[in-house]
Parts: sequence; C-alpha cells; structure tokens
Amino acid sequence: MPNGQLRRMDAFAFPSHSFDPATGRAALDYALTGPDGELRFTEVITFPRPETPPSPRTLDAFGRVLELLHLVAGVSYYKAAAPPRLILPAPLGEAATALVTAVYTKGLAEYAYRNDLPHVLELTPTPPPGKVPEPTVLDNSDRRPLSTVGGGKDSIVSLEALRRGGFDPVPFSVNPNHIIVSVNEASGLAPLAARRRLDPTLMELNAAGARNGHIPVTAINSLIAVATAVLHGLGPVVMSNERSASDPNLIWNGHEVNHQWSKGVEAEGLLRAALAGHAGLTEPYFSLLRPLSELHIARLFAQFARYDDVVTSCNAAFKLHDPSARWCGKCPKCQFIFLALAPFMPRTRLVHIFGTDLLADPAQAPGYLELLGIDAHKPFECVGEVAESVVALGLVAEHPDWQDAAVVRTLLAAIPSEAWTAANATDVFTPSGPHFVPPTYAKALTAIS
Repeated sequence: MPNGQLRRMDAFAFPSHSFDPATGRAALDYALTGPDGELRFTEVITFPRPETPPSPRTLDAFGRVLELLHLVAGVSYYKAAAPPRLILPAPLGEAATALVTAVYTKGLAEYAYRNDLPHVLELTPTPPPGKVPEPTVLDNSDRRPLSTVGGGKDSIVSLEALRRGGFDPVPFSVNPNHIIVSVNEASGLAPLAARRRLDPTLMELNAAGARNGHIPVTAINSLIAVATAVLHGLGPVVMSNERSASDPNLIWNGHEVNHQWSKGVEAEGLLRAALAGHAGLTEPYFSLLRPLSELHIARLFAQFARYDDVVTSCNAAFKLHDPSARWCGKCPKCQFIFLALAPFMPRTRLVHIFGTDLLADPAQAPGYLELLGIDAHKPFECVGEVAESVVALGLVAEHPDWQDAAVVRTLLAAIPSEAWTAANATDVFTPSGPHFVPPTYAKALTAIS
C-alpha cells in the first residue's frame, strides 16, 4: 500500500481474536481503515501448553488477559499510520481503559516525538457502550513465580534473588534467542517460552517507508507473561525494572517522553490495576527491583560470576547470530553497564565479560558525556539516571584498577564541581520510591544484599 494511502487512514480497530487450547495458538486481528479501504493484520502468539488441560476457571481468566493483550499489542500496527481514532471492540472498565489509553499515548511518546505527531499524545480510545461483566477473583499469590529473563544483569539478579529467597522461580521469555537460552542454561532452571510472530505485512510496510519507531514492547511481553502464568497455574509475574526506568528523557509539547515508559512504575501500576479489574487476578505482576537504582543492581550482580560468559544488556547484540558477540561496545547501554559494573569487580573480570575495555578507549568519551548529562539529554536507551553515572564515575576514580584509565581522566576534567556535590552515593544505594513488591517477596532482595 502506498504511503499516501496509509497517511489517509483515519481509524484503528480490533476486529477479533481467538485462542486454540489444543495448540496454544492465539490470533490477534487488527485493521487500519480509511477512505481508500481497509488494511488487515493478524499477529500470532503461541503459548507453551501446560502438561494438564487447564480448568474452565483458568481458561476464563486466561481469556480475559488475552483481551487486554489484544488491545495492547495493537500498538505495533497502529504506528504504521497513526490515525486519530482508536475503536475498541467491546465495553471496557475504567482500569483497562486507563491502561490502553496510556499505552497508546505515553507508551508511544518517543515515537510521536521522533515522527512529529503530537496528536498521538492526545488519543482517546472509544469503547462501545455496555456493561462489563465482573471477573471471578483468582488468587495465585502463593504459587511459583514466573520470572522474566532478558539476558541482562537485572533479570539475572531477580532470578537469583527469588531462588535464594526460596521461591523456586520459573524463567520465562518471549522469542528467546541464543543469549537468553545461554542464561537459562547457566541458571540451571527449566524455562517456559512463548513465541510472538508479527504479521509479515507490517515488515513490508516498514520496508516501503511506513511510519515506524519505538513501541512499549515491555507492556506487550508483560501481558504475554501473565497469560502464560495463568495458563500454567503459576503465581505472579516478576519483572526486573528498576526505579530509573520511570525517569523521562525530555519534555515535548508539555508531555514527558520516556524511552522506558512501559518499564516504569506508572505503567506497572496501570497494568496491575487492569489485570485485577478485568481478569480478577489478585497478585498478577510486579517488579522486584523497582526500589533499586541501576548502580545498586550492578553491585548485586557482581556476586554472580557464573553468568560472566553469557550475560548481555546490549540491544545490538540481540540482532546478531554469533553467540560470542554479546556486546557491541559502542552503544549507550554498553557504555553505561560497563561504567556501572566497574566499581564492583576487578578490571580483568569486566574486560573479560565485555571483550574490550571501554574506559581505556578515548573514542568512548563523547558517549559518556551524554550519560553524565554534559552534552545532551539522557540517551533514548535503557540506561540509568545521570546521578548514577556521576556516582559510578566517582567510584571508579577511586578504584586502583580504573583511576588511570584514559576515559576516566577525560570525564573527571569535564564534570563541573557542582555535579559532584549534587550526586549522592547514599541516595543511589538506598532503596526508595514507589513500588508494588508484596511483603512476602521483600525477603528475596534481603537474601542477596
């Protein structure tokens, strides 16, 4: 379809969805509509099948989670045209409506900013009138947790904290690649996985120049995880999102633009409320690491050397098929993670993990100046707050292995004295801020602190 026709689309709809328990296959249908006709998409998500057939009560709760997933996953297709109207397929309660509205506005804020589409920030879904049936309450809070694994330090810390806390976690991922498979193998735990297949038509549109950009994929994967946990009779889904994920990158047209919005505490609260109100789940989902800073998590990770040869937090590495290529060594995420880990492990160990020494390479200095808030706003990446980078730099400047590194010397000369004064290491290593960690799970963090 020519881009001109895409730009004239005036509505995005959700025609239908289905699930086959025999195969675990869910089909989610979407439609862009306009004066030139209709463009349909079908996304397929294949859930791991449980060993025993689920009960009718379980299937009912699963179906209600799938309804939310159908709505949230549509952002991938909406963005190809960004029409002004969202037409929801059925009546929706207040909490579920709030989640969907936020996913398509705040979750797409970076996309709207980069494509100069301010109307996206004002989208208002229009559900049909009608009464929403009350869900039956499902209390799964005392069952084994499903712990999402992305291959990075954060999810490893959560997995090991849960294990040491006696919770017997089940690792979970969507479309696991070689990195995630290696991390699961290193954990020694039996994982579950779901498969998500985007409609190929979307790829064709993107290749032809359709509007594209960042989407709140964590919200999508979170609902896939919750649906899997319900289907398998498991407990809450445990995420590994830290407090800095709630920190916006910039303000645009009066709105916060946050690359990590769907990892932030606001999105977590909206998702929890929607799952409780729409699906009846009493303890569906929370982030175990929410009260912690990235630097605090890095300090905790340093004690788990068993993952040194498999861990990666580099998004570029996930696009490669070489299992040995785990870090690109150039992106903001690589730069931040290297700096965050440096104070807590010997230089030889960190260089072994990354395969290179980023703090010895003068060409890395401009990227670190951005992380430190000197030359630009915080990068559109999953990196920590500016204050954390400043504290980490102060710690490596005092570390005998790092104090003479070329980049460290360059950065120390560039940091204004007031920045050092404002950065407080005590604050960085003190759990704080809003969170949803259940009291019964608080002992998991204590077990590894």
